Amino acid sequence: MPVHIVQHPIVQDTLLVLRDSRTDAPMFRRLGARIAVLLAAEALRDLPVEAASVQTPLGEARGHRVASDVVVVPVLRAGLGMLDGVLELWPRARVGHIGLQRDEMTAVASRYYAKLPAGLERSFVVMIDPMLATGGSAVAALDLLRERGAHDIRIVCIVAAPEGIALVERRHPDVHIYTPVVDERLDERKYIVPGLGDFGDRLYGTF
Repeated sequence: MPVHIVQHPIVQDTLLVLRDSRTDAPMFRRLGARIAVLLAAEALRDLPVEAASVQTPLGEARGHRVASDVVVVPVLRAGLGMLDGVLELWPRARVGHIGLQRDEMTAVASRYYAKLPAGLERSFVVMIDPMLATGGSAVAALDLLRERGAHDIRIVCIVAAPEGIALVERRHPDVHIYTPVVDERLDERKYIVPGLGDFGDRLYGTF
C-alpha cells in the first residue's frame, strides 16, 4: 500500500503549529484548512485529464481539463475541519459524509450516519480524516465506500500512526494514504504519540 509522505515546507511548518498545545481553536481551524489544501493537492495529483482548448482574447489556448468526478468524504466530526480546504482547492467536488463514533474504552468505531453521492464507482474518492490512529474508523469508512461501489480511493490525514497504516494495509491494500508524518506509536488510550491531541476537541474547543 503506497503511503505518500508530503514533505512540502509549508505543510511541515503548519503541522508543527498544529501540534503546539498553545495554538488556540481559531488558529487551529485556519491551519487545518490550510494543510488540507496542500495535502489534497498531492492526493489529486494523478487525476485523469483530457485535452481541451479555450479562446483567449488573443487566440486559442490548448490545455487539459480534469476528466473525472471527484467526491470528498469527511469522516465526522473531525474531518469537517479539512473539508473547506479541500473544497477551496476543487469547488466542483461532490461531498459525502460518514459519521463514526469511537468507544473511548474499546476504541471500536460504530457508524451513526452515512450520506454518500450516487455513482461512486465512476468517481475519484478522497476520504478526509485528520488522525489515522488505530485504523478502525478508517477501515469502517472504507468498507462502506466499497459497499457503495467506490474503487479509486485516497485517504488524506494530518497525522498517522504505524498501527493505523498497518490495519488499512491489511484490509484495503490498494488505498493510497497521504500524510505529512507517521508518528511513533499509540499510547494506552489509543492516542497518537506525540500526535497533536484530539483533533475534534481542539478544532471546536470541546475539551
